[in-house]
Amino acid sequence: MSKLNKSSSELDLDRPNIEDYLPSGSLQDSHAKLRLRDLLDISPTLTEAAGAIVDDSFTRCFKSNPPEPWNWNVYLFPLWCLGVVVRYGVLFPLRAIVLTLGWIIFLSCYFPVHFLLKGHDKLRKRLERGLVELICSFFVTSWTGVVKYHGPRPSMRPKQVFVANHTSMIDFIILEQMTAFAVIMQKHPGWVGLLQSTILESLGCIWFNRSESKDREIVARKLREHVNGADTNPLLIFPEGTCVNNHYTVMFKKGAFELGCTVCPIAIKYNKIFVDAFWNSRKQSFTTHLLQLMTSWAVVCDVWYLEPQNLKPGETPIEFAERVRDIISVRAGLKKVPWDGYLKYARPSPKLRERKQQSFAESVLRHLEQK
Repeated sequence: MSKLNKSSSELDLDRPNIEDYLPSGSLQDSHAKLRLRDLLDISPTLTEAAGAIVDDSFTRCFKSNPPEPWNWNVYLFPLWCLGVVVRYGVLFPLRAIVLTLGWIIFLSCYFPVHFLLKGHDKLRKRLERGLVELICSFFVTSWTGVVKYHGPRPSMRPKQVFVANHTSMIDFIILEQMTAFAVIMQKHPGWVGLLQSTILESLGCIWFNRSESKDREIVARKLREHVNGADTNPLLIFPEGTCVNNHYTVMFKKGAFELGCTVCPIAIKYNKIFVDAFWNSRKQSFTTHLLQLMTSWAVVCDVWYLEPQNLKPGETPIEFAERVRDIISVRAGLKKVPWDGYLKYARPSPKLRERKQQSFAESVLRHLEQK
């Protein structure tokens, strides 16, 4: 019950004051017409709906806030134009050359290692891990990535899983350049999907499709097999299940916290001084997102490898997930909201709509009886 009260209070703090957005005339006493205040007093449902229209903490989790314009006068505008020329005419071609060179080196080494060392699995896996870390380093270089890592580097140990907050698919690249993680990720189309089914498959990565309900059982089984494996890559999970704009954290899925193993939190925080690293997959493709990063001045980021956590006696997996989310949120300076990130991909169920309708009807009837 305390958990529910805590989530409710967090939601109330994040909810805007409706009266701040109302015209002053609507709050004045008037006997000639129904006041807007009376309308909102009829039901908490109406107040909640009005708050959602004005602003809501769920939508804010997935909004990309544009930077404040600074080229607003005749003195600054020429500098801004010079910056555009440098970023697009100088930095972008150089970065594209670096990334192309990286792919040539990677592919010329990866495929011979993958196919010619079939009988030497231990050596092959070690070389493949090194090559994946190499190509991820080329990706970070192509954004002029300024990444500062805090804490001990992850190691290969059985019965442990790493969890991190999720802002973009580049989270995986930034973490992968230091340690070759096996990651659980949504299956993507295009060239990203091709890399998933070929190169990343060799790391033991696990793919799923949100629209396939049977995938949950398959993923749960593969998770347990991977965690209990003796010679598997460290497992990385983004328990939010979707990209959030690096100002908030949404609810963590409990799957990573009911495996009976040690959970190692990772906090990722981007500095938006040069570019917003949030990837809104509904508005832009990952290729467009990469081009945006490659035409910026730099991607600035801090990564914290935090103290490993274990399930406490009497603690449920959901409570364990919330405790780890607290640790990550505090370290990265993110605000917790009591929302399920999957709501971004799904509509409310008919039962939920019916309960809201019934609650609204009952509150209207009570208000009319009082009148």
